[in-house]
Amino acid sequence: MTGSAAHTGPTSARAAAVALLNGVLVDQLSLADQVGQAKGPLASLGTGDRARAQRLATETLRHLRTCDQMLGPFLRLPPYPEIHNILRLGTYEICALREAPHGVVSAAVDLARVADPRSKAPGLVNAVLRRVAERGPEAWEAAPPPSLPKPFRKGLAAIWGNKTVRAMEEAQAAVPPVDLSLRDPASAGDWAALLGAEILPTGSLRLRDPGRISALPGYDAGAWWVQDAAAALAAQALAPQPGERVLDLCAAPGGKTLQLAAAGAEVTALDISEGRLARLRQNLDRTGLSAEIVVADARDYTPEPLFDAVLLDAPCSATGTIRRHPDLPYLRDLADLTEVTALQAALLDRAVSVLRPGGRLVFATCSLMPAEGEDQIAAARARHPELVQQSLADLPGIATEWVTEAGALRLRPDFWPERGGLDGFFIAALAKPV
Repeated sequence: MTGSAAHTGPTSARAAAVALLNGVLVDQLSLADQVGQAKGPLASLGTGDRARAQRLATETLRHLRTCDQMLGPFLRLPPYPEIHNILRLGTYEICALREAPHGVVSAAVDLARVADPRSKAPGLVNAVLRRVAERGPEAWEAAPPPSLPKPFRKGLAAIWGNKTVRAMEEAQAAVPPVDLSLRDPASAGDWAALLGAEILPTGSLRLRDPGRISALPGYDAGAWWVQDAAAALAAQALAPQPGERVLDLCAAPGGKTLQLAAAGAEVTALDISEGRLARLRQNLDRTGLSAEIVVADARDYTPEPLFDAVLLDAPCSATGTIRRHPDLPYLRDLADLTEVTALQAALLDRAVSVLRPGGRLVFATCSLMPAEGEDQIAAARARHPELVQQSLADLPGIATEWVTEAGALRLRPDFWPERGGLDGFFIAALAKPV
């Protein structure tokens, strides 16, 4: 969007939010990629405006289908994308945030003038958002949970059925809580009391409205780190022991490495991206934990000696993380997972090759697709018939419905609805006989 840097305060955040929406819906760029761009939509903003822009874009995407339902009666044809996204943002602000309509409409018209000063778009934006304001938040609240984009929804429904996908959509509609993993899990009670957190059955702490994370007690002391409760289960499944040599094969951003190190293991954290490992280095410094960091392509990694245990949280479609990444359903093609599943298979073979006889391997993906979970493990065991799959049913806090017939964990966003949901994950544990 041209000219957005000239605005200040809320308008600059709105301009950046619209640019982020354009990036996702037009240019097929994730929010994370845009936020990290040196010359991206947020580059010229201060800290407060950056946070506001990200929040506005994220939540507009979360409720995009509801925004379109609110706008539909007042649009004979969809306007071109940038104007459409200005309307969507304005609708979210008026209906969900209950911002004063006159201020939202005025700011949206200004954005439309910048986007296309010689068109009738500013008049359209003014007229449509005034009509939306007349319907008001009551119509918004009466709407059903926003549905996922049709191609993405069709791919999920083919596997899970419409009823389960509707439950996932209900989970997707809510802002997810923040989960923490503790450096000392035995101190959960103390930190829960100090932070006002819920202790989840699996041991993570859950915060409903934490505010600024870095301002919370224990952050500077490195007593905890942010990590979804589902993701934390992968390291728990590996059950690292003090002094064991453990490899975190695709380590970034590093939450699992911290868990392994906190358990007393001698951890090697490997990732192909130096940039993605920066956050891990920062968290190791903050928590006072240690790990050897290796920047390499895991498929070419040949260590000596072999490892006692390997954790492979493999690259995947990330379909299980839609609660936290509502841009993702607009970016993923679930019809073709050939490239990513081939990479997963290659990484699994490498993980087996660097594991000593008698060692343990945990394979995990934050995916809802069996091709990246159950099918991947079945194929790996066919290639490596010596591997023995171990049941994870006895992990603390595990619900019976999470455990597959083979003993793996299959987690979904609609689980724990009364607690605020859970990321989708597949986690399997394998043993390599002596």
